[in-house]
Order: sequence, then structure tokens, then C-alpha cells
Amino acid sequence: MSKFLIARLRNKIKGKMFAHGPRMINCGEFEEFILDYLEDTLPSGKKAIFELHIKLCRECKEYLAAYSASMELGKRKFADDAAQLPTEIPEDLVTAILAACEK
Repeated sequence: MSKFLIARLRNKIKGKMFAHGPRMINCGEFEEFILDYLEDTLPSGKKAIFELHIKLCRECKEYLAAYSASMELGKRKFADDAAQLPTEIPEDLVTAILAACEK
């Protein structure tokens, strides 16, 4: 069996399990709770469900690690109160943000 077929089968099984398993969340719902999880403000029941999803879903586990690393990098970058914030915003960044808001 090819790697592609194995991955599709694994994702199909995982999707069924997340959709029909007791006390489960899907990957979309997982995303809604990330910030609360990292700030340790999730109620214990939701935290347990979130952590179960992390154990079962490799993609979300990797996403959480990347999200957490990004948050930590941002905190370190702006931890210095004396650091100067940029005064100019690149025009291409403004254009990209505006385009994303229109979607």
C-alpha cells in the first residue's frame, strides 16, 4: 500500500473517531482553544479533551508546537520596554492584510 493511501486511510479513521467519539473535538475546534490552552485558562474538562486531541492528532500536535514557539518568540521580541517599535509599516504588508480582510 502506498504512503498516500495509508495517510488517507489514517485521516479517514481519525476523522470518524473525532466526529463520533465521546468527548472529542475536531481539528477546527482544536484551533479555537489554542490560546486559552497556552494561557492555562481552559476549564479542566475542556483541557482534558484538548490534550486527548493532541495525543491522537500528529498534525495538531505539530501545529500547537509551532504556535507556541511563535508566541514565545513574540513575547521575547517585545519583552524589552526600551526597544523601539518600527515607525513605518511596509506597504506590501498593509496590502496583504487588507486583501485577507476582504475574504
